[in-house]
Amino acid sequence: MMKVAAALVFALAVPSALAADVEAGRAKVATVCAACHGAAGISVSDAIPNLAGQRAAYLESQLRALKNGSRKNPIMNAIAAQLGPEDMANVAAYFAQQTIATAGAKSEFLPNVARTFVTFPDDYRTTFTRYHTVNVEATKRVQAFYANAVAVRAAREGKPLPDGSVLVNETASAKLDADGKPVIGEGGWYVADQVLGYGIMARNAGWGRDIPDMLRNEDWNYAAFDNAKQIGTKVNQAECLACHKPLAASSFTFTLESLRAAALK
Repeated sequence: MMKVAAALVFALAVPSALAADVEAGRAKVATVCAACHGAAGISVSDAIPNLAGQRAAYLESQLRALKNGSRKNPIMNAIAAQLGPEDMANVAAYFAQQTIATAGAKSEFLPNVARTFVTFPDDYRTTFTRYHTVNVEATKRVQAFYANAVAVRAAREGKPLPDGSVLVNETASAKLDADGKPVIGEGGWYVADQVLGYGIMARNAGWGRDIPDMLRNEDWNYAAFDNAKQIGTKVNQAECLACHKPLAASSFTFTLESLRAAALK
């Protein structure tokens, strides 16, 4: 009797692929997962794992762990939080049936997610407000955050950031002293040496219209630019959208409180 009971408990604990709807999984993958992991489980970059051919039970268990937070990954925690048990089983079953990807294989992500309407604001240093600074000790870098007048005005009034808002994150290497330590400037911030790149988020009416609901951040779009102010190709906008997705209450930004504090000065 005890063996039977133990077997029953084990069976209940292990997800069953028999009830999975592979076609439903395909549909879910096509609208969300494909943006990063590819429509057939072959990912879009070296930083994102291929899922084709993985065991369904393993994939399902990882999705559950990401949903309940026992496995930490800001992007996937946000996505898994929106999946129900059936979604997880279906997606896992679909990926499990795909051909195992060859080493180094990549695929394009969804056109409606890849496309960004963000352009580089050349005048940000003279017309935007610098509202936040962060020293990154591990990499000896300093990040400076700027907001345009539309965003500053809304923050001052305690309102959500509206269409027309633009935020810029400028990342620079820190100037180093003779001992290789960052030079500290005004306010305790590292003195910037060379700009390494930019992260920009902006919104306007309709910019999020074609983005899947599970990734959409209202009408915000994101883009990375290199130090020559050319749009980068190594950052997948889907990753930005997923990372900011849980921040709806703060206009999908990590620095809204800092912006409000600066706007009120």
